[in-house]
Amino acid sequence: MNVCGDQARVKPARMRGGAWTPDGMCAERVVAALARRQGVVSDLLPAIATGFCGGVSRRGGMCGAVSGAVMAISLVGGRREATNSQEGTSAAVQELVDGFVKEFGSINCPELIGVDLGTNEGRAEFRARGPIARCRGFACRAAQTAAEIVDRAFADQPKPSEAH
Repeated sequence: MNVCGDQARVKPARMRGGAWTPDGMCAERVVAALARRQGVVSDLLPAIATGFCGGVSRRGGMCGAVSGAVMAISLVGGRREATNSQEGTSAAVQELVDGFVKEFGSINCPELIGVDLGTNEGRAEFRARGPIARCRGFACRAAQTAAEIVDRAFADQPKPSEAH
């Protein structure tokens, strides 16, 4: 299933006050799309992902799209009890991260977008250069890869919306 839709029809993201509109920012977009795909609808989404956007709140960390994909994988394959194994989830996340690094060269936000969002100058350059289209591409690729991994690695598990 293509969680990104037809890439040829994706409109460029617009900025309002530094945030993506109307669909949210990187981590928010990915975790919300994949949660919906699993039948999970909650007012906690995308809120739970907001702090991961911009490389963990503009600190130069992991790309928010990858963070959102990790959260989505964990939503499906994560431990429901402390005694459950984390091995399946860890293997799935490692596959996601390894694939992202292989395709894009890094999982770190500044290395991917070429600016430091932790500075006023970096944020201004980000808005001026318009790398949001690249971020959309990262978000789409992370979501698509996570969806494929979830479908394969956790096919025998009920969807989170059915797991109660």
